[in-house]
Parts: sequence; C-alpha cells; structure tokens
Amino acid sequence: MKVLIVTYYWPPAGGSGVQRWLKFVKYLQEFGIEPIVYTVENSKYPITDASLEAEIPDGTIILKQPIWEPNNLLSIFKKKKAQQSAGFLNPNPSFLGGVLQYIRANYFIPDARKYWVKPSVSYLDEYLSENIVDVIVTSGPPHSLHLIGLELKKRLGIKWISDFRDPWTEIDYFEQLPLTKKSIHVHHKLEREVLEKSDAVLVVGNTMKEKFNRYSKTVHVVTNGFDDAISEGNIVLDSKFTITHVGLMNADRNPISFWKAISEISRDNEEFTADYQVQIVGKVASEVEKSIKEFALKNIDYVGYVSHQEVKKFQEKTQVLLLAVNNVKSAKGIITGKIFEYLQAKRPILAIGPVDGDLAEIISETNSGTIVDFEDVEKMKSELLSLYKAYKNKSLSVDSKNIEKYHRKNLTHKLSTILKETIS
Repeated sequence: MKVLIVTYYWPPAGGSGVQRWLKFVKYLQEFGIEPIVYTVENSKYPITDASLEAEIPDGTIILKQPIWEPNNLLSIFKKKKAQQSAGFLNPNPSFLGGVLQYIRANYFIPDARKYWVKPSVSYLDEYLSENIVDVIVTSGPPHSLHLIGLELKKRLGIKWISDFRDPWTEIDYFEQLPLTKKSIHVHHKLEREVLEKSDAVLVVGNTMKEKFNRYSKTVHVVTNGFDDAISEGNIVLDSKFTITHVGLMNADRNPISFWKAISEISRDNEEFTADYQVQIVGKVASEVEKSIKEFALKNIDYVGYVSHQEVKKFQEKTQVLLLAVNNVKSAKGIITGKIFEYLQAKRPILAIGPVDGDLAEIISETNSGTIVDFEDVEKMKSELLSLYKAYKNKSLSVDSKNIEKYHRKNLTHKLSTILKETIS
C-alpha cells in the first residue's frame, strides 16, 4: 500500500509543525505502508533544524516543487525584527503593517501558500498518472494544501484524507485577522467543502472532532505524540527550582497569572526567590517580555530556540514543566503538541488553560500534573508552593500513567488502520 503525503513542513523545517508527519513517515513502513512525501523545494522556513533530516528513513521518496510565496514580497516592506517574529500576529501594527495584514488576510485565502495549489495539482496529476498510490493525505495548516487534495479528488476520484493539525476557522488567531464578511464566508465555504469531500478526516483532539462531525461522519482523532523511550527517572535534575516552558510564547500564551503568582510569592518568601528559575526555551513575544518587566521578575532565562535534541534535555532536567494554552475563544480544543513530549520527560506539568478542555483531559487521564484556569492566581500560587515544598524535600516527582499510547509508533499503528479502512 502506498500513501502520498502532502505537507508544507518538512526537514529542514524546525518547530512543532514538522514533527507529526516526519514521525508518521518514520514508522509507516513497519505497518506495510510505503510513504511518498510531496513538499516545497525552496521555502524560507522561519525556524530550521537540519538535525531532523537524519530521522527521514533511507529510501523514502521525496517529491519537491518550488513555491512562490507573497510573504517574500511583503517582507520587503517589513522591519527585520518583524520578519523574524515567526508565529506572532502583531496586535498593534503600524499603518503599513495594518495594510499588509489586511491584504494578506483578504487576498490570500485560505493563506499565503495558495499559489502552490495550481502547480502542485498539475505536477501531482501527471505524477499519479504514471505512479499508483492508494490514498492521498494533505496536512494543514497551511490549509491551502487541502485544496490540492480537493482538486485531485475531483479530477482523479482518488481516496483522500485531510489532516488538521490545527483548526481552520477556529484556529486561535482567526478572529484577530482583519477579515471582511465576504472573506469569512469564503473560509467557511472552503473548510466545509474540504470536510464534506474528504474520504476521512484526521484531527488531534475530541473538541475538533465534535465540531467537524457536523460535516463529516468519518472524523478520527489521532493525537500528536512523543518519540523514543520514556525517561527512566535517572536524570540528574537542575539544582535550582527550575520551571521550564518550551515552544513559542506569543501574546495569547502570555501566562499573566503565573507571572503574578511568582511575583506575590517572591515578595513574601525570600528563600523561594533565591531558589526559583524560569527558563523560556523558544521565541518570546514582546508582550510577554513586557509583563515580566512589569512584575519585576529577575530569575528569567531567555534560552531562545534550540535543536529538538537540546529541547529534550531541558525537559528531562527541569523540576517543573510549564505549559501555557492560548487564551482565546477556542482554547478548550487546543492541545499543544508539546504536552506529549512533556509526558515523555516524566516531570510534573503545571499547565494554564481551560480546566474542562482537551488538554485538561489528557493531564487527568495520565496523572501527569495540574491545570490552572487562566485567571486563577490563588490556585496558581497554591500549586507553585506545593511543588516548591516537594522540591525542598527532594521529593518532587510525578507518578504518571497511560502514557505509552502517545508514543509515535503506537499512533502510527492507529493511523495505518485508518488508512487501510479508507481504501477498503
């Protein structure tokens, strides 16, 4: 059986977007499925990690075609700092920045990679006329890739699965975009057509599944996960009371209640002030830095972006893992992919987000930590002091369970079953 995987993010792309299908490709052949990857040839990824190329199985067929991205043209008008702020939507743009955001939102639907759709359909139409595959998978975002699958489905009648790593019209920043009513209508129309025409739909959580069930009866939850072995607990931990956040920390993920709790505890507890250290591994928005300054927090280490292997070391050595969900309307359905690697690290998780959301459900079923609502400063203080007390007693650990099902190999087994059912 052969599957053609259409993905924008592929090594040397770094960050979270590349992990899902890189890991599926790594294990698919063990379940009798040969993956063929179609991706971009010349993309300017905002984050790169060349070390991930070593994880691509030998002999994997990789098809590439150039992409023209209007972002490259628009970036001429941006300041260098703005060009490098990957993952952030400026809430207070300059006049020119606002104009560019308006153009990007309303003229590049569903996103700025739309100009890759036509040449990709032409290329793959010809490729598939000479090379038989059983099913196509398109992975978004960028959701324009689903339009490639939609058109190939119409032309060839081939089996097609759309994979949503994130929502489309309910993604965290959708309502922040300066969209006209007409543009919003087009987004919803395209999303609905993709869901209705797909032979199957993959999502990463139950909330998204419930919403997509309105348009498709073949929605499957296949979460993200972790790779390699679960930490055995023989790691030498940081000597300080380290609290580590890994991944992009944009304005929507700014954990105000956490900063406030740290500030209030520090004001009354000199020993805590001397012991704690917050490590932020990844890119940080200016709004987050501003909050840290406003609360006069000093023990903050801005690590910046590091390779995936270095990330794992930070996760395994830290005393506590901090996880912040975007404080947006769709927060209940957000499951940041980082949670699964946090589970692998076997350190206590302190999360901030809806206590009745998908993330809270995973933390509860794995007994891996605690989640505190966005505004609950008192609960945050209580949890921090409890964790700190265990740290001082040298007993800070976590007795997590039900983790193995989130290993990438087990998730790929689940995926392989869905792929085979789709073509049967």
